[in-house]
Amino acid sequence: MKLSVEISMYPLKDEFIPAIQNFIDRLNTHPALQVLTNTMSTQVFGDYDAVMDVLKKEIRLSYEQFGRAIFVCKFIDGDLSPVASDV
Repeated sequence: MKLSVEISMYPLKDEFIPAIQNFIDRLNTHPALQVLTNTMSTQVFGDYDAVMDVLKKEIRLSYEQFGRAIFVCKFIDGDLSPVASDV
């Protein structure tokens, strides 16, 4: 099963950009995922299990490295990536 996720991260500190950029950079190291970023959110597309495993790992690492943050996530089944809709 395919999964599409939209994520917005809100670190609870004055210097928030490094934490957000680090999270996005780590997501981009996983070749099984398609990651698209804009000024409002990051969208992640891929196999359900792969996406969930990566998010579990990377959200935890963000908390450990940067402290408290809010993650707002929207999940929908299917591949809603622009590449998939072009086919």
